[in-house]
Amino acid sequence: MSKSSVSKLVPRVPGVPGAGRRQQYSASTKRALVDVAEQLFTESGYAATSLDSIVAGADVTKGALYHHFSGKQALFEAVFERVEDDAARAIQKALKGHRDPWEKATAGLRAFLNVVQEARYRRIVIQEGPSVLGYERYREQEERSTFANVLEIVRSVLNAGEWQLDEDLQQTFARIFFGAMSSAGESVSSAPDPIQAATNVETAISFILAGFRALAESGVELPAGELADEG
Repeated sequence: MSKSSVSKLVPRVPGVPGAGRRQQYSASTKRALVDVAEQLFTESGYAATSLDSIVAGADVTKGALYHHFSGKQALFEAVFERVEDDAARAIQKALKGHRDPWEKATAGLRAFLNVVQEARYRRIVIQEGPSVLGYERYREQEERSTFANVLEIVRSVLNAGEWQLDEDLQQTFARIFFGAMSSAGESVSSAPDPIQAATNVETAISFILAGFRALAESGVELPAGELADEG
């Protein structure tokens, strides 16, 4: 990593009213470590990135790193959380301002497909996340950051019809779509042509949304609870 690259990564944190110089320096150091780690994990992957390269890039000591993080995995988790949080905010921004549920769903889908094509998201979240964090922790972090957006979209679509669905059933719909979107994201990320793969995903989900819209506009009732009643 060149000196010019490092200088761009190390942040200059403005003074915070009421915070001492030591606290400001500590915040700056932590931010620099996460910034450098994000770039190195994206470029080289988790296994090939050493703590030595991270502290060198951030221009801090290993002691400073261990003051904030227990080790490389903890630092990776901080990077993972930031990338996922940025993705969630991008999707949420795309959802704002759409009253029409179908336009909202399409906007959210397109924002998600743009996110999964970003180099840092592809490498850190999709390729490295499951193996570094473990499947359960990976899903927990993913749901914490992006599930709320999926639930908002699903509720908007379901409310377009004359359907009285309880909270449990809405959550079930959302989890099904969340799983489908996660799988779609992985397929786009690993595709030889991510742009074409994203187009295919948008086409497929548009068919599904069209089906829901037809049901909503024709007043067809969803068979909610029929299986439970038969038991």
